[in-house]
Amino acid sequence: MRTVRRIAGLLVIGGIVLALVFVAWATMRGRTQDLPWTPLDLGQPVGMFTGRKLAGLTNDFPACRAVLDKAGVRYTALPPREGEGQCGYANGVRFAGGGSRTISFAPAGLGVACPVAAALAAWEWNVVQPAAERFFKSRVAQIDHFGSYSCRRLYGRDSGNWSEHSTANAVDIAGFRLTDGRRITVIRDWKGDGASAQFLKTVRDGACGLFSTTLSPDHNAAHRDHLHLDQASRGSMGWRACQ
Repeated sequence: MRTVRRIAGLLVIGGIVLALVFVAWATMRGRTQDLPWTPLDLGQPVGMFTGRKLAGLTNDFPACRAVLDKAGVRYTALPPREGEGQCGYANGVRFAGGGSRTISFAPAGLGVACPVAAALAAWEWNVVQPAAERFFKSRVAQIDHFGSYSCRRLYGRDSGNWSEHSTANAVDIAGFRLTDGRRITVIRDWKGDGASAQFLKTVRDGACGLFSTTLSPDHNAAHRDHLHLDQASRGSMGWRACQ
């Protein structure tokens, strides 16, 4: 029994030491976004806990709006919407022109839950535009989508869990249009190893650090033509899906 207690004590001490080393490492590098207790700042590079902080905004609309405001993201807050069952939302926003974002969405008028909007802004700055410049020497002007809010259960089933779309907490991305006129679509360009396929997989991988759930054609046939991005709330240390 004494040996077991001694081992347990050593493990606790070791955990504390590792935590202190991690804090010192993050602070010395000037990457406070790597610390779980620091405020979310969309103007900072993506950190180890950025995705969890974004998902944590789900139940705090004022805090989410403050994050967008600080980052210079222009938007319109949507009126609450009620639906049957679990459907509806009270934290919807629609991007407005100007501000720190440059990519538009088509069809126009996309409304999403605020945490999804915040993640889309960070995705644009940290993932999408750098990837477009890397693979195409161009920038993305427009993102094509299949929508956000849809009062339905997963895969449109009659029973089972509700989809994150039922609360506008998800968006389906179909493709990208570059400033030079080129168009990249998930349905046409996912397969292969060309620049378009590499771009799509890069933006998918980058989304995994910003959204609770990122699903692509690699997941199943239902996602053969889009990237599903959502901010499902699974707790501060909940699991994250990236496929």
